[in-house]
Amino acid sequence: MRRAPVQQRSAERLARILDACAELLDETGYEHLSTRAVAARAGVPIGSVYRFFPNKRALATALAHRNLDRYAARIAVRLDVLPDRGESGGPRDAVAVVDAVLDEYIAMKRTVPGFARVDFGVPAPGEAGDEPPNHLVADRICGLLAGPLGRPVDEVLRRKVLVGVEATDALLQLAFRADPSGDPALIDETRELLHAYLAPSLG
Repeated sequence: MRRAPVQQRSAERLARILDACAELLDETGYEHLSTRAVAARAGVPIGSVYRFFPNKRALATALAHRNLDRYAARIAVRLDVLPDRGESGGPRDAVAVVDAVLDEYIAMKRTVPGFARVDFGVPAPGEAGDEPPNHLVADRICGLLAGPLGRPVDEVLRRKVLVGVEATDALLQLAFRADPSGDPALIDETRELLHAYLAPSLG
């Protein structure tokens, strides 16, 4: 973003712009997205879009970052209500933690406007200096899981979660390409893979 909103009115205008971007992504896809169309859908002058974003890539990137923030918030809520293991309290059950992370992603894929087109990264070749979106997702998930699992964020956790994120991304792309709501059998396969790979190393 060129600048962050300072006043409430600017923050509300930015939210409208990102909402409009999400709606248009569902309707036209990223390739046909334009800043002018976003401005028209949001009901703001084109200059208001350019005040925040130099181009459609920056606009879609901001939407991806908002998606990641919302995803992290949803996971945090889910993890907060998971029961501790044992009467004395302790780390959350690793299988339940994995399910929470996967279920929230699937729920957003099915219900959040624009998420199927731009989840956490722009569907276009990266630019120099960009951190791969799945690395950003893995880092955020590591930070969320460390406390509930009762373990530090170390290189082992980072590597395991990154592998899990990459595998899940590939499998769910396949699942949602086969079925707009997500092929249930492929989602089950994804869950089984994550349980087998991640849960033992997280518990």
